[in-house]
Amino acid sequence: MCQYSEIKFHITVQSMGNRQDKNAFVIAHHWGPGVASVKDGRLSNIGSHPDDPDPSRINENLNSVYGTARIHQPAIRRGYLEHGPEHTERNRGEDPFVPVSWDYALDLVCAELKRIRAKYGSKSIFAGSYGWASAGRFHHAQGHLKRFLSATGGFVPSKGNYSYNAALVLMPHIVGEFFEQLKLATRWQMVAKHGRMVVMFGGIPLRNAQVASGGIGRHTLRDDLIACARAGVKFINFSPLRTDAIEALDAEWLQPRPGSDTAIMMGLAHTLIRENLHDLVFLDRYTVGFDKIQSYLMGEVDDVAKDADWAEAQSGISADRIRQLARDMASQRTMICTAAGLQRTEYGEQPLWMTVTLAAMLGQIGIAGGGFGIAYGSDSAIGTSDRPARWPFVSQGENPVKDYIPVATIADMLLNPGGTYEYNGETRTYPDTRMVWWAGGNPFHAHQDLNRLHQAFQTPETVIVNEINWTATARHADIVLPSTSPLERTDFVAGSRDRVIIPMPQVIPPIGEARDEYDIYVELEKRYDIGTKFSEGKSSAEWLDEMWEEMRETVSTLGRSLPDFETFLEGDMITLDDPTPNAVLYSDFRQNPEKNPLETPSGKIELFSDVISGFGYDDCPGHATWLPPREWLGGEVAKDFPLHLVSGQPETRLHSQFDEGAFSRSRKIKGREPVLINPKDAAARGISDGDIVCLFNDRGEVLAGAIITEDIMENVVFLWTGAWHDPDYEHFKQRDRHGNPNVLTHDRRTSRLSQGPAAHSALVEVRKHTGPVPDVRAFDPPPFVDVSR
Repeated sequence: MCQYSEIKFHITVQSMGNRQDKNAFVIAHHWGPGVASVKDGRLSNIGSHPDDPDPSRINENLNSVYGTARIHQPAIRRGYLEHGPEHTERNRGEDPFVPVSWDYALDLVCAELKRIRAKYGSKSIFAGSYGWASAGRFHHAQGHLKRFLSATGGFVPSKGNYSYNAALVLMPHIVGEFFEQLKLATRWQMVAKHGRMVVMFGGIPLRNAQVASGGIGRHTLRDDLIACARAGVKFINFSPLRTDAIEALDAEWLQPRPGSDTAIMMGLAHTLIRENLHDLVFLDRYTVGFDKIQSYLMGEVDDVAKDADWAEAQSGISADRIRQLARDMASQRTMICTAAGLQRTEYGEQPLWMTVTLAAMLGQIGIAGGGFGIAYGSDSAIGTSDRPARWPFVSQGENPVKDYIPVATIADMLLNPGGTYEYNGETRTYPDTRMVWWAGGNPFHAHQDLNRLHQAFQTPETVIVNEINWTATARHADIVLPSTSPLERTDFVAGSRDRVIIPMPQVIPPIGEARDEYDIYVELEKRYDIGTKFSEGKSSAEWLDEMWEEMRETVSTLGRSLPDFETFLEGDMITLDDPTPNAVLYSDFRQNPEKNPLETPSGKIELFSDVISGFGYDDCPGHATWLPPREWLGGEVAKDFPLHLVSGQPETRLHSQFDEGAFSRSRKIKGREPVLINPKDAAARGISDGDIVCLFNDRGEVLAGAIITEDIMENVVFLWTGAWHDPDYEHFKQRDRHGNPNVLTHDRRTSRLSQGPAAHSALVEVRKHTGPVPDVRAFDPPPFVDVSR
C-alpha cells in the first residue's frame, strides 16, 4: 500500500503541447479540468489546464487514490456475518470488517435484496443516495444504483437536495421553477455594463464557486466580479465572514447576527414604503399580494413595525445604515444576491421570499443589472455560462415505487417508521425501511446531528455502501463494495450549465479490487434473473460510444462537429458557443407579462401565496415573515452556548470528497479542521492561534484547530464542512476528533413547507482543549478480522 507521504502533487500551468506525451491526459471533475501525468502506471502529478483562468487546487487531493483510507476489496461487517441481518443488537460504525471475495459479496447482496423484497416489499428499500459523486456523463453512481433497483422492483428515493432544498420547494410558488432561475440567472457582464450596486446577503464566496454540477471548463466568476468592480459597481457584503466577498471587490462589510437577514431586508423594505421609494407601478402590474406584506411590514397585523430600528435590534446593523442603504438601492440599478446558505437555517424560506419581495419593491426585476439572484457563487456556472443543448445521459428507468422522502429527513425516516409528517401541503408517512443502499455520497458529511444519524443507522436490517474510501458512511455499512475513482475509468464531462466538453480517459488502473459501479450491477443483474433490464446487454464502452454519437448528433445541430470518441479522449476540451451570454433573469416576463407569464397560479410574482397560506403552516405563512430561530443569540439556549456556529464549504475540497488529499490536509491545524474565532472571543477563553479547541453543545463535541482572525465577527465561530467524521465511541459524548461541524448542528427542518436542512441555526461554546490530544483516525482503515466461512 502506498503511504500518504510517497506522492505529492503541485498545481502548475502546463502547456497543452505536453498532450503529445502519451503519459499526459486531460481530465475533469466537478471542480474543473486538469492535466494528469503518469509514470510507470502511477499518477505522478496533476497540473492545471492552461485555458482555465482561475484553476482549482482541489485537483491536488487526487493523490489520495493511493491513500490509507482506500477500500481495496469487498468487506462485510463481522457482526452481520456472525448474527445475520435480523439481529437487533447492531454495532455499525464500530465493528471490524471481514474481507471477502467479489463473488461472495455479490451473492450476499443479491440474496439479501430478494429476501427483503419478498418479506417487506419494495417500499422497505431506501436508495436516496444523495451526493455529488463523479462528474462523468456515464459513470453516475446514483443513476446506476437507481436504474438497477428500478429494474428489480423499485425503491424509495429522496427528493430535493441539501444545497437549496427550501428554494426548490418555495420558489415555484412565488416565481417559478428554481433550476430555471439558476439556468437563466442574470450574467455578471450585464451587471458590469448596467448595474451600479450589488447587495449581497451571505456574500459570493469564490471558495464555493470552484465547483459546478457536472463539471466546469473555465472558472470565470472571479474575473467577472472584478470587471464589475472596475466598472464602478459598489458591493455590500452582509455576512459574518469578511472573506465571503473577495478583497478585489473592496466590498463594504456589514456584520449581521447570523439568521437576521430577513429582518434586515424588512427594515430596508419598511424604509422604501415610509419614504415612498417603492415602485407601485411595477408592483401593480407584475405582482400579487403586496397589500398584505405591506400591512405586515408596517405593523398593522401584529403591532410591530418592521422598521430600521426594529431591524437593528434583530441584526445589530445600524438603523441609520439600513435607512441610507434603502435610499441608495432605490436611486440606482441594484442587484440583490442571496447566498444559498441563508436558506439552510430554521425558517430558511423567509430570506428567499423577502429577497424577491424587496427586489419587486425596487421595481428592477427583469432589467439588466437589477433584480435578484439566489445562490450566486454556490456553483461556478450560475451567472457565467449555460449549455447550448441537452447532453446525453443514462435513464434511471421507471421506478415502480412512487413514494419518496424529503432529502434531509433520512434520520427521521429510520427512527420513526410509519410516522407522519407534513410537506408542501401534503401529509405523508415515513416508510418502514429495512435496507439502505448508498452510492456516490456521504451522509455522515451532509446530514446534521451525526450522533443522531449514528443511532438511526442502527435500525435497518441491511446497509450496503459503494465507496472509494473508508468514510464514516462506509464504516456504517454491513456490505462494502469498493468502487473505482474517476481516474480509473473512461467517461466524458459536460456540465449541467456549462458549454465545455472535456475528456475523461482512464488514467491509471483500478486500485486493488475496485470495480466500476456499472460492472457491479451487471454482475448483480445476472444473479437477479432479470435478463438485461439494467444493462440492455451493453458494456460500459458500448454505452459510452452510443452516448458520444448522440452528443455528436446534438452538436451537429449547432453547426459544429465533434471527432470520434477515441480521438476526443486523446485530445483536449472542446468549447461550444454560449447560448445566452446576455441573459437577464425574467426579462421576457418584464417585457410582456401577459404573453410570458410566470409558472405561478397568478402568472405573476406572488408576494402573498394563497396556496401556501392555505396550508396553514405557522412556520411558513402566506407571505415573507420574521420568525427568529429557536437557537438564537439572546435566547435561552445562548445562556449556555453563546457562540453562533456557521459551517461552510471550504476552499480545499468539494464537500468531503478526497479529504485525505494533499491540499485538504495542508490547511488543517495539527491534523484537524480549522475553526475561525474572533480575537475578542478567543481572548475571553484563553485561546491562542494554533491551539486545539473543543466546540460543544448538548448534541456533541468536536476538536478543531483555532485560527484567530478578525475576518470573523464577534460571537460567531466558523468551522469548515467536510472533515471526515471521526467519532471516539469511548468518549461519553462520542467526541469527533477531526472537526466535523455536523456533530453540533441540529436535525430540525426549515419548515413544514420544504422540510429542508437547517444546519446554520446552531449555537455552541468553545474551550481550549487540555490534556492529551487524541490521534485523528479518520484516514485509518477499520480493523479487519479473518473469519473462516
